[in-house]
Amino acid sequence: MSALPGKPMTGWWSTPVAELFAYTDGACSGNPGPGGWGALLRAMDGTKIVKERCLKGGEAGTTNNRMELLAAINALETLAKPSKLTIVTDSQYVKNGVTGWIHGWKRNGWKTAAKKPVKNAELWQRLDAAQARHDVTWTWVKGHAGHPENERADELAREGMAPFKKAAPK
Repeated sequence: MSALPGKPMTGWWSTPVAELFAYTDGACSGNPGPGGWGALLRAMDGTKIVKERCLKGGEAGTTNNRMELLAAINALETLAKPSKLTIVTDSQYVKNGVTGWIHGWKRNGWKTAAKKPVKNAELWQRLDAAQARHDVTWTWVKGHAGHPENERADELAREGMAPFKKAAPK
């Protein structure tokens, strides 16, 4: 079926599909220490935000790398159906790990090239499973450099960490 000249097509087949983005970040107060993760999910139609969802969480005793991984994992696991999306992270650990190192780790039975167990293997395995049902493009941005969505993900991570930080002495 085609549209008449000068008339836009209508119906489900011509509905523009929103672009999906997940901006993720982790934070830790001490490393290890209390930590939090945050994810800002956005569906975009050009420059218009169609839908937005904020996720956050944390743990009492953790590391920054674990929180970075959990931010990406939770963003992916939140999506109800297989999706095409771009994950924007300020963690080279996550970006390089998921786009490169993970392939060798899987071949080597979750051991590094030095034959040592991969740190956070259970989270890497969870991330691998979570991304398997999606078409994911991974992008790195410099953290704390004024990227608005990355700054918002950082705020969410700090909010996720807050309940796990000890109250300051009076």
